Amino acid sequence: MTDPKTWMCLICGWIYDESTGVPEDGIAPGTPWDQVPMNWTCPECGARKEDFEMVQI
Repeated sequence: MTDPKTWMCLICGWIYDESTGVPEDGIAPGTPWDQVPMNWTCPECGARKEDFEMVQI
């Protein structure tokens, strides 16, 4: 297993952390970014998955 990564929304700056997931959206903690559904959108601004970029925190 690789280290969890973080992905930032380029529109609003919201951070998706693979280690915490987004349980309220049905994405369990530990879910890698490539397993997040393509139709998922940012919970803050509604941006699409392709509007996110991997960032180190």
